[in-house]
Amino acid sequence: MKYMSEYRDPELAKQYLEEIKRTVTKPWSIMEVCGGQTHSLVKNGIIEMLPKEVTMIHGPGCPVCVTPLRLIDKAIHLAQQKNVILCSFGDMLRVPGSEKSLLEAKAEGGDIRILYSPLEAVKIAEENPNKEVVFFAVGFETTAPANALSVIHAHRKNLKNYSILASHVLVPPAIKAVINDDESKIDGFLAAGHVCTIMGNSEYYPIANKHNVPIVVTGFEPLDVLQGILMVIRQLENKENKVENQYARIVREEGNPNAQQIIFDVFQTQNQTWRGIGEIPESGYGIKEKYKDFDAIKKFDITIKEAPENPDCISGLIMKGIKKPFECVQFGKKCKPTSPIGAPMVSSEGACAAYYHFSGLIEA
Repeated sequence: MKYMSEYRDPELAKQYLEEIKRTVTKPWSIMEVCGGQTHSLVKNGIIEMLPKEVTMIHGPGCPVCVTPLRLIDKAIHLAQQKNVILCSFGDMLRVPGSEKSLLEAKAEGGDIRILYSPLEAVKIAEENPNKEVVFFAVGFETTAPANALSVIHAHRKNLKNYSILASHVLVPPAIKAVINDDESKIDGFLAAGHVCTIMGNSEYYPIANKHNVPIVVTGFEPLDVLQGILMVIRQLENKENKVENQYARIVREEGNPNAQQIIFDVFQTQNQTWRGIGEIPESGYGIKEKYKDFDAIKKFDITIKEAPENPDCISGLIMKGIKKPFECVQFGKKCKPTSPIGAPMVSSEGACAAYYHFSGLIEA
């Protein structure tokens, strides 16, 4: 596609790399928040081509990876009920729960369906009035409008057999949590362009000002990421801490007000547990009282015993940017995409999967 090839031009990439090398004068650590950006960095070999002064730190921007273990266990429990059809995006199926994954529950007879849109789940609920249809609604602000819209549609259709198991996490509180972590040393951030397409840039200004860090809203193609890195380095070298928008072809300052209106009609912010990281204040979306009948957590009385994380998995350290995937002793050995012990090895946005598939460091 011509549109995509414009942002993958190797000659332009070389020019950006040369400009980064000319600009940087001291060591800087930059966190790309989104897993899509991580994959672009690793897949295209950008990390190896950057000057030694620039260290890219991989952030917690993988909603599948940070979905709480207990919630995955709840989804598996629901999927094993005879009267339940559990619907989900494909990435969630292989994420390990405390005892099994949704894929294993499906193999054992659970009615689990992979969908591309939650609106498909509403249609399934219409077609199966004697079944409870639950959509496992996972994602950042990006997927929140579609998940909220499914609730609105089900409400309008007066469907009593549809609900969502919501695990929405929010990016700005996660950035603040990373900054406040004593072990994390980040000089600047590449913010997730798709999130800002929905929410706009306003939430990042107080973060940049309070913590004196540059934040550049960035896309996902190689040239997007390289330009975003250059913009952050220029700020750091000039002792600036601004919010800039590299992804201006998509992101507007105010975001998408219509999508925001849908989100805020259905959801409200709440404290959220991030798998491998812990609870982050006001970092998730919960369903408002108005739509409580469509909240699977409230609809089904499920008591799941808190299970410990796999002690061999260091995904929390990886998602906070403290460790790289190849620093895990299980990476590429006990933990592989075919037999993952942690979510970052499963998801298409997981840092461990990116390194496994595209990096030459697998033997480290």
